[in-house]
Amino acid sequence: QVQLVESGGGLVQTGGSLRLSCAASERTFSNYAMAWFRQVPGEGREFVVGISRSGGSTAYADSVKGRFTISRDNAANTVYLQMNGLKPEDTAVYYCAAGRTILRQTVHTTDSGYGYWGPGTQVTVSS
Repeated sequence: QVQLVESGGGLVQTGGSLRLSCAASERTFSNYAMAWFRQVPGEGREFVVGISRSGGSTAYADSVKGRFTISRDNAANTVYLQMNGLKPEDTAVYYCAAGRTILRQTVHTTDSGYGYWGPGTQVTVSS
């Protein structure tokens, strides 16, 4: 059972930056692809960015390309999301997700690829 805990959310002005972290309890963290999703009230969960087990492959939603960067530190069992150039439309609860993959370079871009989820952290971007 993988337990995930996000941190780093908060309130920021348009154009500002935040760095989210997600710490995993699993010793075999490197067996899991990781991703960030986000959700606003009344809407479904939206894929934001994902990273493969090895860190060698990433996938980004078009809406965040060039602004957000995902990275992982397998030794620290942690995945990060650096968010720059934040916009009001980035306001959401951000969830960290983990999913086992067979291939080291696989990155799932839908929530069905991830079996473990954190409780979420609120990101609010003021205009």
